[in-house]
Amino acid sequence: MATSPRRDIQVPSYPPSADETVRLLLRLQKAAQKINSILDLDDLLEAVVDQVCEVFGCLETAILLKEDHSDDLVIRATRGCSVHLKGERFPRGRGLVSHAAQLGQTLYTPDVALDPRYVKCEATTRSEIDIALKVCDRVIGVFTVAHPELDGFSRPERQVLEAMAATVSIAIDNATRFQRERLERERMRMEQEEARKIQESMLPKRSPEIEGFRLHGRSVPAGIVGGDFFDYVRMRDGRIGIVLADVSGKGLPAALLMATTRGVLCSLARQHASAVEVIQQLNTILVEDFPAEKFVTMVFAVLDPARGTLQFVNAGHPAPVLVHDGHATLLGAGCGLPLGIMECAYCECEVQLEPGSSLVLFSDGISERANSDDDEYGMDRLLSFVSRNEVSPDAILRDVDAFAPGTPQHDDSTVIVLQRI
Repeated sequence: MATSPRRDIQVPSYPPSADETVRLLLRLQKAAQKINSILDLDDLLEAVVDQVCEVFGCLETAILLKEDHSDDLVIRATRGCSVHLKGERFPRGRGLVSHAAQLGQTLYTPDVALDPRYVKCEATTRSEIDIALKVCDRVIGVFTVAHPELDGFSRPERQVLEAMAATVSIAIDNATRFQRERLERERMRMEQEEARKIQESMLPKRSPEIEGFRLHGRSVPAGIVGGDFFDYVRMRDGRIGIVLADVSGKGLPAALLMATTRGVLCSLARQHASAVEVIQQLNTILVEDFPAEKFVTMVFAVLDPARGTLQFVNAGHPAPVLVHDGHATLLGAGCGLPLGIMECAYCECEVQLEPGSSLVLFSDGISERANSDDDEYGMDRLLSFVSRNEVSPDAILRDVDAFAPGTPQHDDSTVIVLQRI
């Protein structure tokens, strides 16, 4: 710390001037309007020091803010000082700024040479005012202004600077809150994007090659992540397990439950011989482990390519659709409770897939998609479409989008199509 020797001076007196006060208040109002419109904290602080230099013609201006984890003050914006630069720290007890922060009030030093607490900056500095910036009586920083003349700030100027500091405190608090919210939103966006990538990695990279069959699936989440999932599992004796499920809820919670369900299901499918055994065991586990009021609807099917048969269990999910010779039929028998609610018995159904037939599995994001008139796509429209048109996941999704153009997708949409060729 550099200090100047004490010397006696005559401090000039500046009686308040009504015209001067009005002039400064008008300039303050103009400056405050500009300052209050800035929500980026760094831009705000730079604008404040610029405005003060312009309005008051001072030598040095700086804003120092307190660190969250210490009492240190850090210069965040400065003008006119070639010694103390942006980023410099003022720990407790260093300089007039630190004392103003500790006292939580304004310190006016008409002659800095007479105050041993002064930390020298420009050689031409003669007077300095340090105003504690406060929000709800909590000191958040210090607003400091220096002048090249002894007693360089009249009483009206000091009053106006204090009024400006109060405005600046509110603006800094608003900008700080905005910055924190923006950083939090960005953090959440990055987490959601990472979750989306992880969830996409869980979906099948490609469809399994099955002699005599084509199998394709596609899922379009309503948000960044979703609760729908589909998968294919190779089981015993060359059979293929096909699953389409919808976890209750949306967003990250649903995605986490989806990942858990998928992992358990894949493990069980490799251990058990039939679809009903897999579903029965999966339900027992989810009843024990799932949070209250959470559940999963699911169709789990086992394809035996050698026999051309498909065994499936429906746990509270929309019924599969069988398409053959231009006719579409709902396979609605054997529908049980969604998984994870309570222990119950499930029934297994079997269907023979003839050459040229297709089996369509879908989530309720397809049938319940609503248009601008709040009409749902519905089962009848789906049955009509697949009986008259190409049966593929992309074709079905395109028809749903054409039914509800421009309307938001409120639920995940997933389709699996199994065709015997």
